[in-house]
Amino acid sequence: MRTGTHAVSISLSTTDIRCADCPIRHRAVCSNCTDDELQQLDQIKYYRTYAPGQTIAWGGDELGFVGSVVRGVASLSQTMEDGRTQMVGLLLPSDFVGRPGRASLPYDVTAVSEITLCCFRRKPFEKQLAMTPHIAERLLEMTLDDLDAAREWMLILGRKTAREKIASLLTIIARREKSMEFAAQGDAVVIDLPLTREAMADYLGLTLETVSRQISALKREGIIALDGKRRILVPDMPALMEETGDEQVPGADVLGGPDDLQSSATVEALSLDSDQGAGQNVFSPAVTWVEAGATVTWEIASGSHSATSYHPDT
Repeated sequence: MRTGTHAVSISLSTTDIRCADCPIRHRAVCSNCTDDELQQLDQIKYYRTYAPGQTIAWGGDELGFVGSVVRGVASLSQTMEDGRTQMVGLLLPSDFVGRPGRASLPYDVTAVSEITLCCFRRKPFEKQLAMTPHIAERLLEMTLDDLDAAREWMLILGRKTAREKIASLLTIIARREKSMEFAAQGDAVVIDLPLTREAMADYLGLTLETVSRQISALKREGIIALDGKRRILVPDMPALMEETGDEQVPGADVLGGPDDLQSSATVEALSLDSDQGAGQNVFSPAVTWVEAGATVTWEIASGSHSATSYHPDT
């Protein structure tokens, strides 16, 4: 049985965000569109903003729109017949909400933080989808990325330790929200958690006590620092990524460090078949620490790339 009010109050954004200035322009379903195609989408788009805790869509009910998350975070959850609820996913900026060709969703969608959606009425969007291959291609790419993410999450839940689960979640949120262009506070990466510790425990299949204990351990070891209840500072992002138990993601890997300067290095330019978290056109390693006079060799391993080197004195 559903609790709460189905007819939630929705604030329509009065800010008309130009597509060219949209913060998710190059990651959303419209990222491959030409200027003319963007103008056509602009005719059928509108914005909705939901407060934390508001229901965006009930599983099984008709959803009259589809859209992209512009700002904020939403959760996907499913309720069992006996009333138990399980969070099964998160929607982060640039993620797509809704299913063209289907009138409903299988999951409840709830705003975790204040969230703004760029919405399209479902029927007009379906017509636009049929006429615009760029949208269809990008939607397929995003669907395949979601499938990869679901498989990654199966590994996290099924095989990783509690510590690795916490580190993986922090890394996923950071790289998705900023596309690996992390916000910085001094020399630290800043992660604004969209979830409470209770929600993290539910999402990761852990107890609240275990989540708190593992966060405290990461803090004690200097891998993270806490700035309030939801803000986490990461002084060394590669160190946190090492705690995930994963191999470093191409385009987010680091060679050397301030105390491990390299006398020479080779950087590969890669065009990946899919986005593994840092984009499809990447350099690996993404960051290389070298000593003065070192030689860095750039190799184009796949695709076509250009690079510019800057000296601090120029």
